[in-house]
Amino acid sequence: MSIVLASRSVSLCALAISTLAVPALADEAPDQGRIIVTATRAVEEAEARVTRTAGGADVVSASEFQDRVAVSLRDAFAFSPGVYTQPRFGQEVRISIRGSGLSRGFHMRGLTLLQDGIPINMADDNGDFQELDPQVFQHLEVYRGGNALRLGGSTLGGAINAVTPTGRSAPGLEMRVDGGSFDTLRAKAAYGYADERGDAWAAITADRSDGDRDHGRRRALRFNGNVGLKLSDRVETRFYASAQTIRQKLSGALTEADVLNDPGKGNFVGDQARDIDSIRLQNRTTVALDSGQLAFGVYYNSKALDHPIYQVVDQKSEDRGIFASLDLTGELAGLPAELTLGGQARFGRGDFRQFVNLNGQPGALTSSQKARAQTINSYGEARIAPLSGLWLIAGGIYTHGERELDNRLLSSRSGEAKFDSFAPKFGLLFEPSQTMQFYANYSRSVELPGFIELGQVAVDANGIPLPGFTPLDAQKAWTFEIGTRGSWGIARWDVSLYRADIRGELLQYNVQAGVIPASTFNAGRTRHQGIEAGLDLAIAPWAMLRQAYQYSDFRFRDDPNYGNNRLPVVPRHFYRAELRLGTDRLSVSPAVEWAPQGAWVDYANSKRVDGYAMLNVTAQAQLKSGVTVFLDARNLTKERAVGDISAVVLYTGQAAFNPVERRAIYGGLRARF
Repeated sequence: MSIVLASRSVSLCALAISTLAVPALADEAPDQGRIIVTATRAVEEAEARVTRTAGGADVVSASEFQDRVAVSLRDAFAFSPGVYTQPRFGQEVRISIRGSGLSRGFHMRGLTLLQDGIPINMADDNGDFQELDPQVFQHLEVYRGGNALRLGGSTLGGAINAVTPTGRSAPGLEMRVDGGSFDTLRAKAAYGYADERGDAWAAITADRSDGDRDHGRRRALRFNGNVGLKLSDRVETRFYASAQTIRQKLSGALTEADVLNDPGKGNFVGDQARDIDSIRLQNRTTVALDSGQLAFGVYYNSKALDHPIYQVVDQKSEDRGIFASLDLTGELAGLPAELTLGGQARFGRGDFRQFVNLNGQPGALTSSQKARAQTINSYGEARIAPLSGLWLIAGGIYTHGERELDNRLLSSRSGEAKFDSFAPKFGLLFEPSQTMQFYANYSRSVELPGFIELGQVAVDANGIPLPGFTPLDAQKAWTFEIGTRGSWGIARWDVSLYRADIRGELLQYNVQAGVIPASTFNAGRTRHQGIEAGLDLAIAPWAMLRQAYQYSDFRFRDDPNYGNNRLPVVPRHFYRAELRLGTDRLSVSPAVEWAPQGAWVDYANSKRVDGYAMLNVTAQAQLKSGVTVFLDARNLTKERAVGDISAVVLYTGQAAFNPVERRAIYGGLRARF
């Protein structure tokens, strides 16, 4: 099977010099119309897994965003089909796939985030993506929706796995420094070493900026490293460590008038911030079998969050976990067959306290809760090829979850919940040629509520706030998907169409005494459907056009209050394009981001923001082998528009908006020795 179908992660430089973008594995002999693309073993394996996925998935190589000041995952996923990203402030962005976490105006929900295959999410599935630093990644794997089964994901949005280099894939010294507008300065130093017995890789990154809005200053220092040891010809074990200290002031949401007239404005009330100190330790051991691979390991995460918002949130948490997976290939009744089995067990505990916010400092204690969570996923997938080029696939994931809150100040608001569910998946994958695939799948997703949903501040009939446990059901959906990926002539594509019918979608509401008792609860029936498309065109050896388009139709279904109204936040149409002109030695890449029609703001569909178009330009020049300078210019036309929205029930002029990025110019230098 050719690796051409793997993803859009093949380097733009290679694609630009080939009118038939069909890369081969590094050890294949080149033939007419083909080129050899060197890649690390990890990237090759990730791309090969995508070719065996009967649904939307892709791999994003670091080469796709190495000429950008990639502060957040927004820059990394600019051309990943189906990944919707919008800035809020600093490293705070909205990341949503297929409408995941749609009404969450902070943090993240509905996605499983992993680094090197280990969950970043806490045991209750909530997480902070600020801990993922794009500067250090070798590549990112995106499995949309039910296609995340092989990573242990069962949420509506799927899973994202960020993979760091090793001493074998990135030997030698790498240096990088970049900066520019808003007093931005970043630096990276990384080194990799390998010999016959093992390898080691480590990186230190630093980041500081005043931000493009008032009260948006950030500072961050991060370490990522791993050491691999070959225990035998078949067995390798690898130890990973990462640590980060992140200090981020929060600019907060604005009114629409402020977004359009004063987009640099910030909120100084309460000196709101999100400060994170965390450490992650993990081990992964792989055993090469005659017909497959066995992998297993353990991990430990510890995090301290100091988070002044409407109150000062002080959270300390620890998470531990074990995991194992088995991949086998062979024959069944004379037919090619593959089997994947795996499991993850995550256990977490936390000490959650809240205080009156006295200009960013803790005042009187208002809430004290001890939290305990566990999430255990067991999954399996079987594949068989009854005909050449046709694979039939069946699998499923069983999830057991427990959540417990012990309210130390108000024992009557303590509580616990247990969840058990099975999410099956059925699919087929048809390959009429080595350069083309068609697929279809039908899968169930199950999204368990986390402590942010279960540990709400509810109100009683008299309007008295009662922090503590609020029972909620799991969000469940059935999703049907069809699509195709491949290449032909100058074109390379990745297109999926999906429809998800959801019950109990976790939506945010405005708390009203006697009417809406809590800020999050399960809606009735909703539907998310749309198109996720990517198309690359190798117009000439020196010209490559990259495009990504999303159509999003998210709505209530016969809701007693909102009928079939559209859900807010995500616009119906969203388009990005970049034209790369030049070669490895010198190139310029103008790009456009276009939302022709803005999104709805509220469930009542009484207010919709305007669309926008934004122009960006990147450029790079190779000074000598291994040394490159680059330019990253954003929003050159100084567009003023709404980027992200915090959903509301009924719009009455609230501060619910975050602007698109302001005009900025950055530059940098990267070198490898």
